[in-house]
Amino acid sequence: MEIIKSTAEAQHLADTIRNSGRLIGLVPTMGALHKGHLALIDAVSEQVDVTILTIFVNPTQFGPNEDFNRYPRQLEADIQLAESVDADYLFCPEVSDMYPGGELTQVQVSGLPDHLCGLSRPGHFTGVTTVVAKLFNILKPHVAIFGEKDMQQAIIIKKMVRDLNFDVRILTLPIVREADGLAMSSRNQYLSHEDRIQAVKLFQSLNFAKEMVLTGEKHVEVIREAMTRFITGGTSAVIDYVSFADPDTLDDLSELPAGSQVLIALAVKFGSTRLIDNLMVKVPQFQD
Repeated sequence: MEIIKSTAEAQHLADTIRNSGRLIGLVPTMGALHKGHLALIDAVSEQVDVTILTIFVNPTQFGPNEDFNRYPRQLEADIQLAESVDADYLFCPEVSDMYPGGELTQVQVSGLPDHLCGLSRPGHFTGVTTVVAKLFNILKPHVAIFGEKDMQQAIIIKKMVRDLNFDVRILTLPIVREADGLAMSSRNQYLSHEDRIQAVKLFQSLNFAKEMVLTGEKHVEVIREAMTRFITGGTSAVIDYVSFADPDTLDDLSELPAGSQVLIALAVKFGSTRLIDNLMVKVPQFQD
């Protein structure tokens, strides 16, 4: 695996690969790699000729009181993991190269960030879409892949790609979980031993909600209250949101239309660690 740090070098590489007729696959990450990231690399490698992994802790998607400074940075370990799968190149630029100063341009998707994580992380998704657009322009991928744990992010990026006619196909990969169901995340390493034990309630609560939906409960507030009691009971959890949303618009639902798909998503803090998770559920058609 070849390591590239310069944006100019990365652009030249991408041009060379494209001109040779080979397909480029992109796996954008912020590092602190885990099995979920490796699954993304494996999945996109099956679709393309050359796989480029990026590791860049993007400052523009962190708020002033968020964890940019302490976000885990473990490049040497990440390199070893990336070399264990099918990554051909690693692009890990410096902040000063990605943002040399004087930038006046951002890429912003309207509407979709005004839900879920966007409500408590203002500006976050503008940082995400801007850096992803920059990576698309630098690395010119034919295919890019994102994990469904960050479902709102994936939906927003797909919308950006459609609206701005980016010549890239977006793939998503289902959430990769630990043996007890906790969604894999680089931030899981922040959790204390006790918080880690409690955090499994996120996935359990989503399955609890799914069972309520599948057995006929259509009133969102009834399900949300049951989930809230389940998550907070006997834990230190502080809930940011529990949302039942239309997966196309991310608008909140109060009733679940029969036959529809619903995105059940949540964000919960354990100690100082904010975790997200989600589950897509098909609302059954019940006879009256």
